[in-house]
Amino acid sequence: MNQETPVSDAPGAGRPRRRDVVSTHSVFGAPCWVSLTSRDLGATQDFYTAVLGWRWRGAKLGEHFRIALAGGVPVAGIAAVAAMWQMAVAWTPYFAVPDADVAVSRARERGGTAAVGPLSFPPGRAALLADRDGATFGIWQGELVSNWEAWRRAAPTSIRLHTRNAFDSAIFYGEILDWASGKPGCCEVEYAGGEVVLRSQGDVVARIDSGAVEAAPDPSVRPHWQVHFAVTDVPSCVRAAEKHGGSVLSEQDDEAILRDPDGAQFTVTSRRER
Repeated sequence: MNQETPVSDAPGAGRPRRRDVVSTHSVFGAPCWVSLTSRDLGATQDFYTAVLGWRWRGAKLGEHFRIALAGGVPVAGIAAVAAMWQMAVAWTPYFAVPDADVAVSRARERGGTAAVGPLSFPPGRAALLADRDGATFGIWQGELVSNWEAWRRAAPTSIRLHTRNAFDSAIFYGEILDWASGKPGCCEVEYAGGEVVLRSQGDVVARIDSGAVEAAPDPSVRPHWQVHFAVTDVPSCVRAAEKHGGSVLSEQDDEAILRDPDGAQFTVTSRRER
């Protein structure tokens, strides 16, 4: 795997420093960014513009990279490198950490793997990891791409880990990311109805569910992180996805699981359900 591949759209990439930008020391342990690998940059931009209304700006990393904007707020990174670097097409969440080296070391000690990094991407450092069941996630140390609250309100409503054992996974991530550690500002963990709920500053930012099968032939039931985007009209997103080459895996009035034309899976959730 190319050493630059997974973290090429890390949270601080291609952005000048600003004094008011929040650092990962302020929201450590919480999801702080999402990144997508794709095969065709133009088609990816067209699809997500149609489905989610995003606009785009370039990134200093080169012509294969773009930053998605929702209401002017940077919300996601897109890297059209899947075919070039033989990567899987997928959405990947990044978690804020105060020290990337410490987080990577903790993950390895607990049976996780580090695919790449930590690597320096001023104004921070990033790494791509996999947990014990193979679910991929990233970590980011440094200044965030934009104000954390603005990022959360503009697009992602939450992320959800589908895994084999929610409680075992919560322990793994908690020990790496200092969840429920008692440190000022740490994320709080709740156990409710068979799932694990992660809160940061009082808001639900992630959930962990049991039930995924490690060796299932269908990628949608293997352990993985699912990114949920808040939208005002779920049925409109579904129609737009179908019209622009995507597919619908499931649909309800307030939520739908979609696949983009490259196969990356994501969820759209009504803002009323946040």
